[in-house]
Amino acid sequence: MAQADREKDRKRKGGQFSYEGLDRVLHEKARLGILTALVTQPRGVYFTDLKAQCVLTDGNLSRHLQVLHEAGIVEIWKGYEGKKPQTLIRMTTEGREAFVRYLSELQRVIEDARGRPQRASKQRFDAPPGFMPA
Repeated sequence: MAQADREKDRKRKGGQFSYEGLDRVLHEKARLGILTALVTQPRGVYFTDLKAQCVLTDGNLSRHLQVLHEAGIVEIWKGYEGKKPQTLIRMTTEGREAFVRYLSELQRVIEDARGRPQRASKQRFDAPPGFMPA
């Protein structure tokens, strides 16, 4: 589908700037960091490494992983490395696809923002008659 066709389709469905593809489960700051760390590691990341990479506490990371797991975005594996218990977190196939769709929508936000013809900070704004700054 061409860019112009996508624009027409988006406007017809409810607004050029509605960004329906920005899934709230993925869009939360900590979860975005978690998913970015996981998407590059198809074999998974250990809980302790993920905690350090995302600078989260055990409890905070656990809660975000629970939300992602319930949504089918990640899978959580428990096991041992030697005698030490380990938790391995991996993105599911569906999670990876959802994240790619999310990133595409985020790219659209960036393109829309850059597509503005004028930058308000560099140009004088001529308000319509009867308008003044609030």
